[in-house]
Amino acid sequence: MTTVLPARRAHEDVVDAWTRLSAASGAVARAADLVASLPAPPARTRGQRAATAAAKDAARALRTRFMDVYADAVYDRLTADRTLDLRIAELLEAAAAELPGLVPDAARLAAERSRPQAAKEGDEIDQGIFLRAVLRSPTAGPHLLDAMLRPTPRALRLLPAFTRTGVVEMDAVRLERRDDGVARITLCRGDCLNAEDSAQVDDMETAVDLALLDPAVRVGLLRGGEMSHPRYRGRRVFSAGINLKSLSSGDIPLVGFLLRRELGYLHKIVRGVLADHPGQWHSPRVEKPWVAAVDGFAIGGGTQVLLVCDHVLAASDAYLSLPAAKEGIIPGVANFRFTRYVGPRPARQVILEGRRIRASEPDARLLVDEVVEPEEMDAAVERSLRRLDGEAVLANRRMLNLAEEPPDAFRAYMAEFALQQALRIYGQDVIAKVGRFGAGPGGSDRVAPGGG
Repeated sequence: MTTVLPARRAHEDVVDAWTRLSAASGAVARAADLVASLPAPPARTRGQRAATAAAKDAARALRTRFMDVYADAVYDRLTADRTLDLRIAELLEAAAAELPGLVPDAARLAAERSRPQAAKEGDEIDQGIFLRAVLRSPTAGPHLLDAMLRPTPRALRLLPAFTRTGVVEMDAVRLERRDDGVARITLCRGDCLNAEDSAQVDDMETAVDLALLDPAVRVGLLRGGEMSHPRYRGRRVFSAGINLKSLSSGDIPLVGFLLRRELGYLHKIVRGVLADHPGQWHSPRVEKPWVAAVDGFAIGGGTQVLLVCDHVLAASDAYLSLPAAKEGIIPGVANFRFTRYVGPRPARQVILEGRRIRASEPDARLLVDEVVEPEEMDAAVERSLRRLDGEAVLANRRMLNLAEEPPDAFRAYMAEFALQQALRIYGQDVIAKVGRFGAGPGGSDRVAPGGG
């Protein structure tokens, strides 16, 4: 039976509204009780799987209808009328405490984290329902995006030491600022070809924050370091994209990786970091131009990074790809940005059919500004950094980004992405595919020997 929600009454307590609605429907409690009575998902019979799916669908339909009506009221309740800047993880934690059953609580999430992807219940889908409604809202959505543009506490702790020494060494990323005003971010997960996991996303956001907050930095550079992986030992590699082994083992969370990556360091490269500083009266965000240098390959998330940079170089033997069809997931915000660069037909060829673009192809010039021989990369990178070092460059990139990627259009995309990506990572086709890909060294089965 479908529960019909009345129009929201003025000054209605949103917690009371959810409590009454969930109690009247019973859908949330029935789904929870059924799941608790059954074995883990892989051990369920076909009938049990069908019953569980039906119960979860009823509960999710209820949550969707509730959030369609109450998203702004819920958000205002959790953020004290938008006076608190809560990141998505903090917002969901507050929602779980204030509105039990609307999103998974800490205990449910901890139980899910302990399981491989194939054995999870898919509780993150309920987080996607919640975040889609919040991001859709023209009131709550922009406030949440701004909260995600604020510097992380980790970056603020490291900032004094970085401004003094010009160096920060992290597990996945090395950040160095030289006298030329360039912040050089080197991806250094040599064992797995810079395949991204949650730890690397944390390191990347920290590094981007530090580069943006340091007044001595004028330009940022992203480049892969030398690899220790046996296939590419001693060679630079940009990125093998998402770590498929981590995805298969259940260690790629919706909030901590898939959404934080897009709304965190990638969005900060586009828009800048939101900083409270009197000198920023003309713009609330600190922005800087970015250069990306591709050695070897930029696969999946690696290519997504290129789409937010102002100048991209690639070695002539490098290639780019977005193997979404191969894996079954959505390639981040590439569906939103890629057509702008290459046009609709090539975008579908790359995203839907898995086409790989080599730097030597004419179409590569739609994605890459310069293609140079591998031995000439260092000199070409330095030249590009000097060209982007200027106040006029900074002002014009801001206007270009505003015209090319309006904030409301980005927000609308991210609202739908929050739910659709949550559904995809629990799709049976994805679970089967990443189980095979994740068997390779470092989760990098995307890469054939020699980069072919």
